Amino acid sequence: MARTDALGRVPPVTGQGPIDPAIVRRASAWMARMWSGEASAADQAACDAWLAAHPDHLRAWTRLQVMEGKLGGVSEPAARQVLLEARPPASAARRKALQALGLAAVAAGTAFTLRETGGWHALTADYRSGIGEIREIALADGTRVVLDSRSAIDVRFDGRERRIILLQGEILVSTAVDTLGRPLRVQSRQGWVQPLGTRFTLRDDDRQAVLAVYEGAVDIYPGGATQAALRVHSGQRAHFDVHRAEGPMAAREADAAWARGVLVAEDMRVADFTAQLARYRRGFLRCDPAVADLRVTGVFSLHDTDRALRSLALGLPVDIRYRSPYWVTVSARAMP
Repeated sequence: MARTDALGRVPPVTGQGPIDPAIVRRASAWMARMWSGEASAADQAACDAWLAAHPDHLRAWTRLQVMEGKLGGVSEPAARQVLLEARPPASAARRKALQALGLAAVAAGTAFTLRETGGWHALTADYRSGIGEIREIALADGTRVVLDSRSAIDVRFDGRERRIILLQGEILVSTAVDTLGRPLRVQSRQGWVQPLGTRFTLRDDDRQAVLAVYEGAVDIYPGGATQAALRVHSGQRAHFDVHRAEGPMAAREADAAWARGVLVAEDMRVADFTAQLARYRRGFLRCDPAVADLRVTGVFSLHDTDRALRSLALGLPVDIRYRSPYWVTVSARAMP
């Protein structure tokens, strides 16, 4: 049995020596799948089995996590330079840049992961937030934007318009009146929205975008539409893709509580709770299907997800099992 600490966690993998590049590529593929939002229970079980099959598999997974943490911790210009130099083909400049952050051992695999998940654009964005970071910025016109964990935007202001481009994740936007009278537009991969003096959130989930309005109103333009398909008013939300917009439905102020660093759960399924919490921690947080439909209510810190998990275990018959700091499972509590 693996050695664990007082909290039942398995210590980090510390094996020495190089890892077969094929293993790193496979770990990258699993990581991309697990973070895609489309992983099935069978995918989770297969990934779990692959990690357990050989110590180097977990070493590769852990090193990829370490790389992500190091990139998230350096300044934006430095990270942007590293990633630009890290684009294939390999070069001396690329190797030097990665070695400066201690990342050369996993460069090939992470390049694959970043390309497949859109990470190149996010990590070279004008503004971005790391995993677990909630970041507020003020734009030149006075508009304030709060970036949720693992989010990224580009900002393009010119003489005709103000444009915010959501590259990844979710943002809370509080608009300002522009002294030049330029319209503000927020673009996602699914289309764009135009706020009318408002406060709203916009999230891009790859297959659709979700808009929630808390003040004022926002027009939705799916895909490349030139006419608004839907106007969403305060207290409403809607979702849209490149083809259509659907809604409106009722919005909850609690859904934007992440901007205050908390997760508000109201009769929430444990599976949904862990999926939300997973956005704020490194690695893979898995919910065992046996406890997926248990319900949780409460307010949980997003700044300390381990504490949130401990709180969950205090209120429900679940155990929090740590295979490593990067691989955690919420499972049914073992019978005494």
